Amino acid sequence: MDMKPGYKQTEVGVISEDWEIFLVSYLGETKRGAGSLCIRYRQSGGVRLIRINDFFQDNPVFVEPTDEIMRYSIRERDLLFAGTGASAGASYLPKKEWIGLPHSYNAPRIRVFENHCKEYLLYSLQSNYVIKQQRAWFVGNAQPFLDTKAISSFSIAVPPTKAEQEAIAAALSDVDALITALDRLIAKKRDIKQAAMQELLTGKRRLPGFANDKGFKKTEIDEIPRDWDRRSFGDVAEVIMGQSPGGTSYNQMGTGVPLINGPTEFTDKYPIKIQWTTQPTKTCKDGDLLLCVRGSSTGRMNVSDDIYCIGRGVAAIRAKSGSDTRFLTYLLHSAIQRLLSFSTGSTFPNIDRKSISSIQIGLPSLSEQQSITSILSDMDAEIAALETRREKTITLKRGMMQELLTGRIRLV
Repeated sequence: MDMKPGYKQTEVGVISEDWEIFLVSYLGETKRGAGSLCIRYRQSGGVRLIRINDFFQDNPVFVEPTDEIMRYSIRERDLLFAGTGASAGASYLPKKEWIGLPHSYNAPRIRVFENHCKEYLLYSLQSNYVIKQQRAWFVGNAQPFLDTKAISSFSIAVPPTKAEQEAIAAALSDVDALITALDRLIAKKRDIKQAAMQELLTGKRRLPGFANDKGFKKTEIDEIPRDWDRRSFGDVAEVIMGQSPGGTSYNQMGTGVPLINGPTEFTDKYPIKIQWTTQPTKTCKDGDLLLCVRGSSTGRMNVSDDIYCIGRGVAAIRAKSGSDTRFLTYLLHSAIQRLLSFSTGSTFPNIDRKSISSIQIGLPSLSEQQSITSILSDMDAEIAALETRREKTITLKRGMMQELLTGRIRLV
């Protein structure tokens, strides 16, 4: 294959001609954290020990600050690694408040040398070519595990100056900041929608044209507007429990009726067609609400966009006359915790028709249902647009990493 002038082929792929391939050990020193023999846990006081779990959630544990354990303190130039478990290989910048605290054995660190940029190394460790090296290391291991030898031996493409490393890191950091801002905005919009659902679906807030001038009435469950009805879910919707067809009728050639057995076919909104059956049992219609009723995914929902055969792990919910399916969908979302409280079996919960049908709801007129649904649907559309923008930004970042971390695009 002809090589574009100014580039060269290396073990990590095509890179700029003036770049070099170095092992991680050339950019920093890798060392494990404190082992169990020198850790003395304390119920209170002491210093916080930084573990892999702390990368994902704030669940601190405290240890006695002996001289031995403080030898493993995190410094400004450190990167932290997840050395084992499902996240093995992931690298992280320590939070500012972690500086000076000890880290655990399974959260090794790389102390980046002064003549290199730690943020550049961080992004390099997250690149596709390093991920491939990690996967090769994991082959044959029962549980993913990276020791200091493995981390130190990964090959990294390095530009000729620290200034270029810093420029690349700054560009990628700007994209990360945009992704973080979108995450926060999405979370805020979801909270606003949740609050709106709480008010609109209980009648505490009424839309124009449906003002509550008659006050509230007390029911056996709670208070609802006087012009609303207290109904059970089974009164306003038909609940169709799935039934799995015979296994010999399954096929992936598109023969018969598409089959939904559970979360395998579920997406964010509409199910996907993976397999079909020539012996359909129970079916749903276009527009039905689909609900997972068995296993760890119990409570997950999709909307049918076709006629499907539904297996025993799925129920179809269809609004009766005077009710709006989308409104019932929002009601069911708001009642999901109550629904799961009816589940039987702690390891693999399941919900039956009686549990679904017995849920008590406040029901406004059909026109008010549709107005509420319109407001909440607009909020859903806004959140979906932000999520699409976030995914596009993540894709943009991946492309930037591919080009910037190999010198195909130069910033200095």
